[in-house]
Amino acid sequence: MSADRPVGELLREWRRRRHLSQLDLAIQAGVSSRHVSFVETGRTTPSRRMVLHLAEHLQVPLRERNRLLVVAGYAPVFRERPLDAPDLTAAREALRQILRGHEPNPALVVDHRWNLILANSAADVFLDGVAPALLEPPVNMMRLGLHPEGFAPRLLNLEQVRGFLLPRLARQMHRTGDPHLSDLHAELVSYGVPDQLEPPDPADIALPVRIRHRGVDLSFFSTITTFGAAFDITLEEVAVEAYFPADMSTTLALRGGTGSAAPDTAPSEQAHLGNGGGSPRGIRRS
Repeated sequence: MSADRPVGELLREWRRRRHLSQLDLAIQAGVSSRHVSFVETGRTTPSRRMVLHLAEHLQVPLRERNRLLVVAGYAPVFRERPLDAPDLTAAREALRQILRGHEPNPALVVDHRWNLILANSAADVFLDGVAPALLEPPVNMMRLGLHPEGFAPRLLNLEQVRGFLLPRLARQMHRTGDPHLSDLHAELVSYGVPDQLEPPDPADIALPVRIRHRGVDLSFFSTITTFGAAFDITLEEVAVEAYFPADMSTTLALRGGTGSAAPDTAPSEQAHLGNGGGSPRGIRRS
């Protein structure tokens, strides 16, 4: 989505992304449909408050709300700070606590483009043995999962995973208008045959991931956790992806019952993953 177009055009595009009519948006936002029309056509210049009000009802991501404000001639209001900023210490520690508490099961933190930020030691199930080039920062977990030199060859249900992840990424791309996600989606589609995508089973409560790791077949389902009321771009865009054993054999393997899939001793806090064993550089463990 171009940021140099008039704010009214951008708001209209977001409204259409949400499949709302001008009347629908007007009713939700408590304004007249005529006012929405005037804003979209440029006949009315919206106030800073109105830009934020309409963006809230359109569920525009915070990063894009800042862009709307700038295009409308106002200063951005939502901050974006690196996750290691001093004033995000509490959020950073909360993420680490979640990752540590989830061991011996895999868990990782990704940003809004699926780039890996933090991982616990058990996440080596996915990072082990992939091509070194894919482990150069930023390590993209979507790419790592579907690339022929990632962990895709170890996935026992690769087409099922592709059938879940590609539509999910397409929806995110459409919802956010992020051109980087569009490029990523096009790249990932090229790694397989689109007509062979296996649609998700409606009976599945979550995506099942079956992967072979060090000679053991492991089965997981995953959940995603986000900060529910973030008013900071960084916090809005981070997510914790936690994997749970889908069967008892996986549970026993992760606990060391088979001796082959048990995670190594967790490194000290803020330790960087090394270069050996397929571990990416510059990605911090919990």
